[in-house]
Amino acid sequence: MIRPRKAKQDPAYRAGQNAVYALNFFVAAMQTGFGPFVSVWLVSQGWSLTEVGVALSIGTLAGLVAQLPGGMLVDAVDHKRNVTIASLVVIAISALMIAFAPSLPVVWAAQVLHAAGSAVITPAIAALTLALCGHESYSDRLGGNARYASLGSAIAAGAFGLASTHIGQQSIFTITAALALPSIASLLVIQPWTPLPARPDHMATAPRKTRQTKPWTIFSDPSMHVFAACLALFQFSNAALLPLAVGELSQRGQASGYIVPIAIIVPQCVVALASPWAGAMARSIGRRPVLVTGFVALPLRAVLFAFNPAPDAVGVIQVLDGVSATVVGLMLPLIAADLTRKTGHLNLAIGSFGLAGGLGATFSTTVAGWIADRTGAQMAFLSLALVGAAATILLAVAMPETKPRGEARTARAIA
Repeated sequence: MIRPRKAKQDPAYRAGQNAVYALNFFVAAMQTGFGPFVSVWLVSQGWSLTEVGVALSIGTLAGLVAQLPGGMLVDAVDHKRNVTIASLVVIAISALMIAFAPSLPVVWAAQVLHAAGSAVITPAIAALTLALCGHESYSDRLGGNARYASLGSAIAAGAFGLASTHIGQQSIFTITAALALPSIASLLVIQPWTPLPARPDHMATAPRKTRQTKPWTIFSDPSMHVFAACLALFQFSNAALLPLAVGELSQRGQASGYIVPIAIIVPQCVVALASPWAGAMARSIGRRPVLVTGFVALPLRAVLFAFNPAPDAVGVIQVLDGVSATVVGLMLPLIAADLTRKTGHLNLAIGSFGLAGGLGATFSTTVAGWIADRTGAQMAFLSLALVGAAATILLAVAMPETKPRGEARTARAIA
């Protein structure tokens, strides 16, 4: 068998690597179809804002509930491609349900299906990536994954906008479902088990029956709880920032049509540009310095929103959102891989971290809105900045370096 560090010259490995990048691109494009477009479509079908909010909340709650079972499912199967294909089919079906039967019970069911499929596909892609490249090159490959996912989201957002204008809003969801086909085609190219060394460098890539530990043993590691708390605080601080900024501009009549697209596209561009570099640096200098950089950007962004809320400043400030998104998106699966190297329960760890972040994000907008209504938007921004600072301090003080000893210090660029 071919060792990961030599696999770069193997055609099957190269094809698999490119297929993983393509998979990330098309899956991100699919997920973009379930963003704000769902609200616009349902309102156009006569739904009230309350009904739309309930449907979205059902999806959010289902996503939280599905995080741990989704990760455990991916850990429990040896054939990751099969479970990934199944999740893609489920997501495609949910898109078609929203497109062709936008009634209350059908959309509620579609939201649950989408949440369940998403809870599986995220850890499944992480597992496929690890199986293809091994732990030593994992940070580099995650950086490439993030780059292509950002490109997929940005291009899909533009394409869906054009399709909505020229074909109709319903077409967004049929296109979303159709994107499952190139995603599955990408999956069929991947042969994740071939390039692994005879003795895997991560137990997640070994057959399930060879794992000697129970899934819940990963929670005996204090670093799991520290990082989960950091993510919960981070998302509590982060989730409400942009909605609060846009809402404040709207109240002043300054939220022109370009503000929201710019606020979304700028971070995606930063992620696409910086992710490979961040992955290389995580392997070269360690996880902690990169993590701290991404976390520090969050309270700084909140303070800038508090004291410089002008419309023209939003795009510049959102560069910091791209920095944070780059780091957190890369580090969540990478830290999970570091902490489960000997147990193999990678995807349960990813689901646990996703649950922690999701809980933080769930309460963020409600609490920030309550503060803004009573003391003003500036105080809400400063409160979110304090939470972000607390996340950064906790990370710096309590989170150890998780980079495995002996991992190559020289970062390799994404080919």
